[in-house]
Amino acid sequence: MTRTGSPRLLREINDRAAIETLLASGAMTRAELEEVIGLSKPATAQLLARLEEDGMVVRTGLRGGGRGPRAQMWAVNGGVGYVAAVALTAELIDVAIADITGSLLAEHSAPMPKENSLQVFRETVQKTAALAGLTLDALSHVVVGTPGAVDPATGHLGFAPHLPGLSAVDLPSTLRELLGTSVSIENDINLAALEEMSSGKAVGVRNFVLFWPADEIGSAVVVNGVLLRGVTGGAGEIDSMQVPGGRYGDQVDSEAIVALAAEHGINESSGLEAVAHALNAGTEGRAFLTALAHRIALGLANVVCVLDPELVLLSGGVAHAGGETLCDLVAAELLKLVVPRTPVHLAQITANPVRAGALHSALAVAREQVFGLPQRS
Repeated sequence: MTRTGSPRLLREINDRAAIETLLASGAMTRAELEEVIGLSKPATAQLLARLEEDGMVVRTGLRGGGRGPRAQMWAVNGGVGYVAAVALTAELIDVAIADITGSLLAEHSAPMPKENSLQVFRETVQKTAALAGLTLDALSHVVVGTPGAVDPATGHLGFAPHLPGLSAVDLPSTLRELLGTSVSIENDINLAALEEMSSGKAVGVRNFVLFWPADEIGSAVVVNGVLLRGVTGGAGEIDSMQVPGGRYGDQVDSEAIVALAAEHGINESSGLEAVAHALNAGTEGRAFLTALAHRIALGLANVVCVLDPELVLLSGGVAHAGGETLCDLVAAELLKLVVPRTPVHLAQITANPVRAGALHSALAVAREQVFGLPQRS
């Protein structure tokens, strides 16, 4: 039996399939597109004409084809939507603007002030938009990555005492009002984990833990392909975990790593520099890295015992300074503490993973708004 609306529904499904294919693959000819989405030549031609009329796709030039005629190329119209990704730390407001295809249009950062942080936040996003030739009202969605987590019930930022200027307000509502567009706020390490799921070491991994020592000190937990956020958004905030010797975060922050390195004759001003130095410091360096690996494993052991994940990823500057050497040492120390033989690897995304994750998250929201494409974890 033919149902009313079926032809329209099929057109919408085919349109979404074409948009999704063009977003994933970039510009394509009609013949290339029809091969991927499985439509006939006339149906694909009609689809492209319909999407062009709606402003969703544009012609992007011609591709030569040997002796045959040159083929028209088609691509998603990047101008149908724009997004902003913001990575916040106690020191910096780092912003990127992209069009809906993911093409980066502008980047800009500013120091995080001690006062008037909300106003400076708005000014920084506004300036970045201006560098892209846009105004704030052109942004379809903004995702902000921040230490700590926003409590869904109150909108207040918790677990982030080093950002006092942002913790006393309903942050999502305040930022939406400031920017005049939709805004999402996500934990920074959660965003790094999402980026690893999208294009890093966790592609296809359903259960894993990402741990970030020293600068951020926290973890992201993914169970069955879904980020575990918790009731108040605080899942993964293992820096406050109690371990032998006191609070876990106090033992793996940069200051504690510097002190541990000094005990082994390595004197550097930051945890990252200490770890980098240790790789070439012979016996003393190895002893320091082993002691640091034990501290990292001590916190991870509790998480691994409960979740039994497929994989543990180490991310952030200190982790990457230690490289696979530190990962191997952490894995060895972890085996002494827990039954699961969970592999420990280095996170793959090194170029601003928090902002990169925020950008992917913002694009997913904007593409759902504009094209009706489903969001994926």
